[in-house]
Amino acid sequence: MTLLLLALAIALLLALRVPVPFAFLGPSLVYMAVEGQSLGMALRTVTNAASSFPLLAVPLFIFLGALANHAGIADRLFRFAQAGLANIRGNLGYVTVGTSVGFAWMSGSAVADAAALGKVQIPAMIRAGYGRRFATGISATSALIAPVMPPSIPAVIYAGLAAVSTGALFAASVIPALLMAIGLCIVVWVLVKRMPNVKKGKFDRAEFVDSTKGVILPLVAPIIILGGILGGLFTPTEAAAVGVVYIIIVGLLQRSLSIKSFIKALTETVTTTASIMIIVASASLLGYILAKERLPQMLTELVFAISDSPTVFLILVAVLMLILGTVIDATAILVLTVPIILPIGNQIGVDPIVLGVLMILSLMIGLLTPPVGTVLFVTAAVSKTRIGEVFRGSLPFIIPLLVICVLIIAFPSAVMWLPGVLGL
Repeated sequence: MTLLLLALAIALLLALRVPVPFAFLGPSLVYMAVEGQSLGMALRTVTNAASSFPLLAVPLFIFLGALANHAGIADRLFRFAQAGLANIRGNLGYVTVGTSVGFAWMSGSAVADAAALGKVQIPAMIRAGYGRRFATGISATSALIAPVMPPSIPAVIYAGLAAVSTGALFAASVIPALLMAIGLCIVVWVLVKRMPNVKKGKFDRAEFVDSTKGVILPLVAPIIILGGILGGLFTPTEAAAVGVVYIIIVGLLQRSLSIKSFIKALTETVTTTASIMIIVASASLLGYILAKERLPQMLTELVFAISDSPTVFLILVAVLMLILGTVIDATAILVLTVPIILPIGNQIGVDPIVLGVLMILSLMIGLLTPPVGTVLFVTAAVSKTRIGEVFRGSLPFIIPLLVICVLIIAFPSAVMWLPGVLGL
């Protein structure tokens, strides 16, 4: 009964649009008081969650993405891809996907990707004759590659919660992220065939050479970061720190990073990190309460009553993540559900790396669905478009993402192929 009242209180606060951390924290503190639990216990639970060592990589990766944005790397990537694909019909659709892949190697955040690239991609597509709905839809959906492609901030959080290798999780995410890009390009090809106003451009060798010079140094960053992690040279935290230093050097060499833009990147990092950490802290207290109420054991019994098949279990997890992702922040869901779902997966025989990749991809789709849909709001803001219009534009592009979720469930060994090759 107590657990039901707690769930109803949280649901009511979320329905009233109370921020997720406070919707979790308020009822949790009331529960602790009613049950006679000391506030000291609540404080220890919250501080221990926020001071977790693996989470130290999160602010560094956020800072890396912010620096890359303010150093103009997103603009250079877009110019380079546009110059290289100029003579292909519908090139800006493919350029949008390709630029998102390139920026994802440094960003790790869908929101950062949507904000940095959307303001460049969307106006360029509209000027070239693409519909606003198509432009906003492909830009918003392409941004979801960033939190799947390493270095991924959700992957760092999952790895810390599940006590698995961050490098292995990064490696396992590469193939699904590339499949996302391929799937989005297929949808672009289908939709562009119905756009008579979209014409081929003309390849300009001088423009291509000049734009290539601008991306050579920035594209070394992911080689250093991911090569260092996957090669065992750096921990994720060390790799993020090295990446930050490298981007600062590149920004200074290319004279694209000023003191003002550096301070802006630092400010964005502090505010974003603070929002993530308060979510982690509040969700961890709620997770403690759910564990005390034996919810993991009840869910385990329920799952085994349905089936002990790994495939059925992964389907249930994917559906749950798709539903929860529409109403709750992905970080909060990971902190809440990983300690509950992971032990069940271990009993059934599901690899925790495969589980992590599926959970992250399923949750990221929620960034495009109302009412939370953070990427929807960001894309709508940078393009000055109604949220409903952006959502309708993104619907065709969500289809390949759902297909990839199905492929992960059907062929989990494919996800583990690259970690196996790298010996992770």
